[in-house]
Amino acid sequence: MNLANKLTVIRIFLVPIFLIFIAIKGIPYGKEIATFIFILAALTDKLDGYIARSRNQVTKFGKFMDPLADKLLVTAALVSLVELQVLPAWAAMIIIAREFAVTGLRAVAASEGIVIAASPWGKAKTVTQIIAIVAALLSLDSVMKTSFISNILSSNYIVVISKISMAAAIIITIISGIDYFVKNKDAIKTDK
Repeated sequence: MNLANKLTVIRIFLVPIFLIFIAIKGIPYGKEIATFIFILAALTDKLDGYIARSRNQVTKFGKFMDPLADKLLVTAALVSLVELQVLPAWAAMIIIAREFAVTGLRAVAASEGIVIAASPWGKAKTVTQIIAIVAALLSLDSVMKTSFISNILSSNYIVVISKISMAAAIIITIISGIDYFVKNKDAIKTDK
């Protein structure tokens, strides 16, 4: 297993650790640790892709597991934010539904021998979702009470940033989903 694939596996293992720290009450600095774990896992996503491409080590395992790891991480964070009443369920469902729809589109296309590469809108979607989730995690009350973070950010500012970035993430998520389906409509045409 090459380094890029190892980073992907590490990201998958970080998901339940993130969930433990974000969900279990009473863990000292649990939300702060969860936020750090999420940021670390998101960084491994950029790093594993860079390593795989720069070393010409793109593998079938990586092509399958990397997007799965991303979806697990983002879905775990979104569901946690809904549970913590920071994010409305409808917002999380829009993002999660788009992920299922595009994954299904890619599976159908693959069965026809068509590979659907990541689009610029898809990449923008990933970046805005990560920014929105990090901002939402930073807006959690316990995180804001940590003296280091509260010295850097006013809680009012981070809450506003969180809401704006989540709105942007939802809009770009919808646009990217539409973009994938419009550009790849031939892959899902019904047989006549």
